[in-house]
Amino acid sequence: MQRLLFLCTANKLRSPTAEQVFSQYPNLEVASAGLGADAAEPLTPEHFEGVDIIFVMEKAHRNKLSKRFKAYIGKAKVICLNIPDDYDYMDPILITLLKARVTPHLR
Repeated sequence: MQRLLFLCTANKLRSPTAEQVFSQYPNLEVASAGLGADAAEPLTPEHFEGVDIIFVMEKAHRNKLSKRFKAYIGKAKVICLNIPDDYDYMDPILITLLKARVTPHLR
């Protein structure tokens, strides 16, 4: 079982879309959270338990993650997907981008 964590700012559009899409894949355990103060699901240290890969949507998210949660990342790989905040929840273009950029990292 591979455990994935998807992060964006508000956890309202990009990371919940990724969670929804990849939760349908076999052998994956998927969660999402936000790095912003007003996130629907704010990131906490508990989100990191057992995580293999952390996907952030933008470089700014990687920076925030490193500054605020470096002690919790552990051995998890952090990958930036370079997906801007230009899409609605479950936008077909966003889904296509996510599948193209995440799938190569799955085992």
